[in-house]
Amino acid sequence: MGKFDKKQQSVDSRVVQAINDASLSRRSLIKLLSAGAVMSTGILGFPSLSLAAEKPTQGGKLRAAVSNASATDTLDPAKGSNSADYIRQFMFYSGLTELDKSMAVNNALAESIDSSDGITWQIKLRNGVLFHDGKPLTADDVVWSLSRHKDPAVASNAFKLAEQFSVIKAVNPQEVQLVLSAANFDLPAMLATSPFLILQQNTKDFTKGVGTGPFVCKSFTPGVSSVGTRNPHYWKPGLPYLDEVELLGVTDQAARVNALMSGDLDIVSTLSASDAKRLGNNDKFGVLESKSGEYTNLIIRTDKQPGNHPDFVLAMKYLQPREMMVKTVLQGYGTVGNDTPVPPWHPLYNSSLAPRPMDLDKAKFHLKKAGMAGSSVEIITTPNIEGAVEGGQLIQQIAAGAGLKVNVRRVPYDGYWASHWMKDPIGYGSINPRPTLDMLFSQFYLSTASNNESGWKNPQFDQLVVAARGERDQAKRKQMYGDMQHLIYDHCGTLVPIFVSSMDGYSKKVKGVEPWPSGMMMGYRFHEFAWLSA
Repeated sequence: MGKFDKKQQSVDSRVVQAINDASLSRRSLIKLLSAGAVMSTGILGFPSLSLAAEKPTQGGKLRAAVSNASATDTLDPAKGSNSADYIRQFMFYSGLTELDKSMAVNNALAESIDSSDGITWQIKLRNGVLFHDGKPLTADDVVWSLSRHKDPAVASNAFKLAEQFSVIKAVNPQEVQLVLSAANFDLPAMLATSPFLILQQNTKDFTKGVGTGPFVCKSFTPGVSSVGTRNPHYWKPGLPYLDEVELLGVTDQAARVNALMSGDLDIVSTLSASDAKRLGNNDKFGVLESKSGEYTNLIIRTDKQPGNHPDFVLAMKYLQPREMMVKTVLQGYGTVGNDTPVPPWHPLYNSSLAPRPMDLDKAKFHLKKAGMAGSSVEIITTPNIEGAVEGGQLIQQIAAGAGLKVNVRRVPYDGYWASHWMKDPIGYGSINPRPTLDMLFSQFYLSTASNNESGWKNPQFDQLVVAARGERDQAKRKQMYGDMQHLIYDHCGTLVPIFVSSMDGYSKKVKGVEPWPSGMMMGYRFHEFAWLSA
C-alpha cells in the first residue's frame, strides 16, 4: 500500500460505519462535507503489480468465484447480462477479434478484417480452427452466429448493435462479407465483445458450451458452477496453462473473501474497498485494481413520475455526494463522475463538463420548480452493487436539507436485474465497461435501445451516434462525442456520480494475472492466461 494518512483512514472508516448504521446526522454529514474532512487526502493506491519472470507451468485446477449467480445464468452469448456470464462464455467461445490489456483490437478467429469505407468488411478466417467436438470452423458458422442477433425471436442483448448488419454472407468457406447499413469504423472492437462470440451453426442446446475457446465445457449448473477442462486443440499454441477451471457463483461477498483466505478459492471478483485493503495487507494475497470505466449509477426514469419533470432530475444531480462516495464508501478506489458514462481518462472525454457540486440551494430551487418541495420519493437499492446502498443512504440524509424526504428501500440482489433494474421510478444500476463509446451509447442511451435505463429519448443524440460511427476524422469524431456527452449531462435521467475500480483478489500462487481496463478478471479472460506455481 502506498502512503496513507492513518488519521484520514480513521475519519473515512467512521463515516462509512455511520452511513451503514444510519447514525450520522444530516447536520454532521453536511459539516463533514463542507469542511472537506473526507476530501483532504489523495486517492489511495495499490502497489504496482510486477509479474515474476517465471516460466509458466502447465497443469493444475483453479477455483474462482464471481458475485453473480442465478437460475438465469447462461452460455448463450446473446443473453449474457453480467460479468459471470461474460467470464464463462469467454472460457468456451472465441470471437473474431479480441481486446488486449491496452484496449487494442487484435485479430482472433479472424486472420484479417478489412474495409476501405467502413461499410463493406471482408473477414478472412484463421485456418485450422476446430470446435470442441472436432468440427472445423467455417464461414457458415460465423454468418449464423452474427445473423441470429438480428432475429427478434432470439431476444439478443445485442439486437440494436446487430441492426447495423445489412448483409452477412459467406464468400467461401474461409471468408465472410459483412455489409453495414452505414459506416462504422468501430466494428472490429464491437466484434471483440461477448455477444459476438462465435458458435457452431444452428446451435440449439446452450448447456454444452461447444465453441473454439480455451476450455471445453465439462459441466454447467446455472446459479451454481461452470467447469471447463483444457482444450488440447486451442488455436493459440501453448494456451491455456491450466488443466481445469471451476467458476462458482457466490453472491455473498464475505463468503467469497473468506473462502479465498482459507484456500478454498484461488481468485475472486468484486472486492469491496475494505476487503481490498485487508487482502492488500496480507503478503499471501494480491489485489487487481482496474480503472475500467465500470460505474454505479442512479437511474431516474424520465417517462414516469417524478422523473418526467426535468427539474426534479436536475435537483437530484445537485444532491449527489460524489467526492464523499469516492473517499469514504469506495475508500479511494474509484473516480468522481459527471453524470455521463465517460470516465475522465477516456480519450473522448468532454473535459468542459465539470461534475456538479453538491448544492442544497440549487436543489431546493429545482425541486420547487418541479412542484416537489416537501414531497417524498423512494430509492430502491440492493447489495452487491458497489456504493448503491451507501449512496442511497447519503442522498436520504442530504436531501432532507433541500426539503425532500427520501425513503431508501433495500431489496435482495437475487432477482434484482429482472424485477427492479430499469423498472423502478428511482433505483440503482451498475454497468460494465464497453470497448467503444458507440457500443456504450448504442446499448444504453439511444432512444430505441432495449437497455435505455432512464427511458430518455433525444433525436439529436440519436443522429449524432450514427454520424460518429462513420467519421474517420478524429477531431470531428471527438467533437461529436463531446456533444453527445453534453446532451446526456444536461438532459438524461441516468446519474453517474462515481466510477468504480474493478477489484479482484487472488492467492499469490496464481500467476500470470494483471489488471486489464476492458473489465474485471483480465477483461473476463483470466482463465486463458493464469497458471499455478508449484
